[in-house]
Amino acid sequence: MTEVAYRRMPANGIEIFYREAGRPDAPTLLLLHGFPTASHMFRNLIPLLADRFRLVAPDLPGFGQSAMPTAGSDQYTFENLAQTMGAFTEALKLERFALYVFDYGAPVGLRMALRHPERITAIISQNGNAYDEGLSAGWDSLKDYWKHPTAEYREQLREAFTPEATRHQYMQGVVDPASVSPDSSTLDDFYLARPGAHEVQLSLFTDYGTNVALYPQFQDYFRTRRAPLLAVWGKHDPYFLPAGAEAFRRDLQAADIRLFDTGHFALETHCQEIAAAIGAFLAAHVAR
Repeated sequence: MTEVAYRRMPANGIEIFYREAGRPDAPTLLLLHGFPTASHMFRNLIPLLADRFRLVAPDLPGFGQSAMPTAGSDQYTFENLAQTMGAFTEALKLERFALYVFDYGAPVGLRMALRHPERITAIISQNGNAYDEGLSAGWDSLKDYWKHPTAEYREQLREAFTPEATRHQYMQGVVDPASVSPDSSTLDDFYLARPGAHEVQLSLFTDYGTNVALYPQFQDYFRTRRAPLLAVWGKHDPYFLPAGAEAFRRDLQAADIRLFDTGHFALETHCQEIAAAIGAFLAAHVAR
């Protein structure tokens, strides 16, 4: 049985909770979660890979079990998240590692890659977008909000934090609803209900446009650094379309693109298949 350790580490003045498994000397995979979840989303993936790789899965600041300072919620920007995660990897002395990026984890991880490209051995993007064509029409109103932010629209965004909205993220695009455990969305709802959590998430919603503005830089990174890339994508994701996965080949012709018959949270329904793809990919490009 795989032993998973649950640890805490200060980084950038914030206590970061993380899960860790595998041999310390094995090739490392840093797992970065998205909204509104935490490292719990990797609970089934970690045991499937820990016999060959070192897995490190932190909770981002303000998420899961990591600290959530709420004084001045405007500190919650993607640039600050990336800086804190960079400090976290340095505190753990992770000098070289592959990235698994999902949802919010994509702009956080790719900002880290821009800052220190020499540290990144490979990238696995699971519904982690970096192209305009990957954004569905559901983002249109947010794009207007980023250009012309209003207090009224910001208040409307609170609708994204209800249990119904969370469950919808997990269920939309899933072929068999009975295959999705309610435990994950229930845990996400618990974290979202904490005092101050809504303001944290509203700040990140407001800042998300800075990630889209960086897409050209992310794409230039793909072209110039040519890190091996695997996309494992739920093709019925209502937020990040399969076109966003296919677009990786425009800058990385050798990108490995796998589309799965599921939605946004693909690990909830296709963990075994995704783990097999990751294992083969890392064995070919990272493990020596």
